Amino acid sequence: MSAYLGIETSLTGRRWLGPPPETERQAEALSQATTLPDVLSLILASRGVQPSEVDDFLSPSLRALMPDPSLLKDMDKAAARIFKALQGNEHIAIFADYDVDGATSAAQLLGWFKELGHSATLYIPDRLKEGYGPNEPAMKALAQEHSLIICVDCGTVAHAPIKVAVEAGADVIVLDHHLGGETLPPALAVVNPNRQDEESEYTYLCAAGVVFLTLVAVNRHYREAGIKAPPLMDMLDLVALGTVADVAPLTGFNRALVRQGLKVMAARNRPGLVALSDVAAMASAPKAYHLGYLLGPRINAGGRIGKADLGTRLLTTTDTSEAQALAERLDALNKERREIESAVQVAAEAQAETRSLEGPLVWAAGKGWHPGVVGIVASRLKEKYNRPAVVIGINDEGLGHGSGRSVSGIDLGVAIAALAREEKITKGGGHKMAAGLSVPEAGIKKAMAALAEKLAKQGAGEIGPRDLKITAALGTGAATPALIEQIEAAGPFGAGAPAPRFAILSARIRFAKPAGESHLRLTIDNGSGPLDVIAFRAFETPLGQALLNHAGQVFHFVGRLEIDEWGGRRKAKLQLEDAAKAE
Repeated sequence: MSAYLGIETSLTGRRWLGPPPETERQAEALSQATTLPDVLSLILASRGVQPSEVDDFLSPSLRALMPDPSLLKDMDKAAARIFKALQGNEHIAIFADYDVDGATSAAQLLGWFKELGHSATLYIPDRLKEGYGPNEPAMKALAQEHSLIICVDCGTVAHAPIKVAVEAGADVIVLDHHLGGETLPPALAVVNPNRQDEESEYTYLCAAGVVFLTLVAVNRHYREAGIKAPPLMDMLDLVALGTVADVAPLTGFNRALVRQGLKVMAARNRPGLVALSDVAAMASAPKAYHLGYLLGPRINAGGRIGKADLGTRLLTTTDTSEAQALAERLDALNKERREIESAVQVAAEAQAETRSLEGPLVWAAGKGWHPGVVGIVASRLKEKYNRPAVVIGINDEGLGHGSGRSVSGIDLGVAIAALAREEKITKGGGHKMAAGLSVPEAGIKKAMAALAEKLAKQGAGEIGPRDLKITAALGTGAATPALIEQIEAAGPFGAGAPAPRFAILSARIRFAKPAGESHLRLTIDNGSGPLDVIAFRAFETPLGQALLNHAGQVFHFVGRLEIDEWGGRRKAKLQLEDAAKAE
């Protein structure tokens, strides 16, 4: 496929690609059959939507897309046991992961149980002292005080800790989505769409989605018993947050969950999310972008560098004063996290660039690197070099705790799980796009070489510069709030359903000014009216200086459109991703 506008190498080193001919033909057929705007037809055509499916796609019904929870293995056992524990007023403990998916999963259970008059115990491990997932001392202690332990967003490979809890007399239920091993732990039930023996199609669910389906299944028992239970739809703001923050694909049932969850969040009935939204200066109704880039990182900051349970406490509190205090604490921790992250990123990039960046894996390891930021830095390396990336922090005992992020088409979780089975790392696992691992310092180089070999077999070494896929071209004057609202009907946008990119052709820069340390603000015009532009982290690539020192040159610009409501005025703004000189 030839490069769009002939741009083989942009200012950020990317090749531009326009919509393929078959997508354009499908878009034309959609426009004729439905009278939809051309731009919206292009977006739907790129998603493979047929004319007969347009109405259902633009108005996804949760009821129509929701699977029967019983399709998931062990679901019926899990739901029956939870119902029995609630009815018998048993002592229940919830063991949750320390990220957003874990926090939103735990918050659903805690909130729903509380409305039923049941107070459960929350346990979230300390990232630095205990690491990820159930550990034997914690599970043994919980089992001595609780007859049921529910592990959320973790537990699928925690054989020994769960065995300890079971031997101590507790039943254990796992509600998870991480890749399972060949055998399962001795839990009463392991509900996980990524169990190796699972046959359902819902492998894309995150833990928050699995927990929601579990509550749907428990709710059936309440209906059958003629007992009124709390409304489940009130939980969808939490499900949406967990789904987006965990970068689960926004397709199928996930898309309906997030679409409806954003509506629930917009009602501002959850004090914790209201306080966090205000602290994050969200000036408009929530969108998937806000969940992934404003709310999610702040909740994660508690588990990364603060107290592990802060996020869940924020999401479950009904006290507005406590919500405000927790939100401010998480915001402060997030600022601290960014400073720590920046220092580790500089060191990791310098180290990675001393190795070949043409191989199948980019990796870096350093003593004292905070384990709470290695995942974020791995994500930055992945984005910069378009390769799977692993970043490892080595503690004082000489043990490395690392996190990896992958690119589309490369299953990092499978590769790292294989290393664990082969005992080339102490432990490890995850899912396609993200995984964690532990490895002694002396074994890091060999482990990374073995991982690179496995990723090469998947084709990671053959990945070239990232192609930038463009949906359509627009004039600066055509970018209006009304057009953006039409586009958003095809959302929400995120993983697996990227927001459309638009090319603004042959435009001149009327205004350019740095914003903060690395961002750039612009106003551009290609003859049809001015359009404001924000280029985040522009000065981390050649893009920033080239546009700041434009000398009156004409450029093509590519980015995603959003509505700017600053100061009470609604106008379109382009979030710039790339640019190229117009010949």
